Amino acid sequence: MTGPNERERRKNEQLPLQFTHDAAKGRDDLLVSARLAAAVAIVDDWPSWPSPIVVLAGPVGSGKSHLAHIWRERAGATDIHPLAGGQASALAAAGPVLFEDAERRGFDETELFHVINSVRQHGHSLLMTSRLWPMSWPVGLPDLKSRLKAATVVEIGEPDEELLAQVIVKLFSDRQLYIDDKLVFYIVNRMERSLGAAQTIVDRLDRLALARGTRITRALAAEVLNDVGTAGTAGTED
Repeated sequence: MTGPNERERRKNEQLPLQFTHDAAKGRDDLLVSARLAAAVAIVDDWPSWPSPIVVLAGPVGSGKSHLAHIWRERAGATDIHPLAGGQASALAAAGPVLFEDAERRGFDETELFHVINSVRQHGHSLLMTSRLWPMSWPVGLPDLKSRLKAATVVEIGEPDEELLAQVIVKLFSDRQLYIDDKLVFYIVNRMERSLGAAQTIVDRLDRLALARGTRITRALAAEVLNDVGTAGTAGTED
């Protein structure tokens, strides 16, 4: 059992280090695996898309946010949230638009219908991200259902062990840190299979090692893995 002194020590270790590290998120920094190939291809193929509406669908931590960021920069897209009385459809008439976490954030069905119509009418593009396929969204408006059926949906699977290992190595490299391959695979074999979990674990290991003035070891990794939870814990990034 963790006593009050141990809890206070861990709390104090975090206090001087409440900063965030911005990992590289450009196209050249993307690690492409088989599970990401189709999604990367659709982003790279813009503006020659098979349809003006594309949906990237995949579980939490699958890399949707990274790909959406790449596409937003490439297309010069504007972030939107289709809500009643908002400006989403007007923005869609002006240029490419991005709507992330569609089914989680929710939307006004009529406004999203108008957004899609504006995109089609003006020859622009709409990229949406979601954990679920559009046909699983709770949509009641028949016209919107019809528009969503015509969208190009690209599914992203969960990352495998090889990709997670590459991601962890890259995240440490972004911090100018290099750790042993055996330690990398120790972490991969005990963590949740998501890119968000990899980001969280590397960030906490980096902070904890700095706070204690020590190198990153298996014991430190075990402590962090125990704190953040193993497989089955929700990830932090889409």
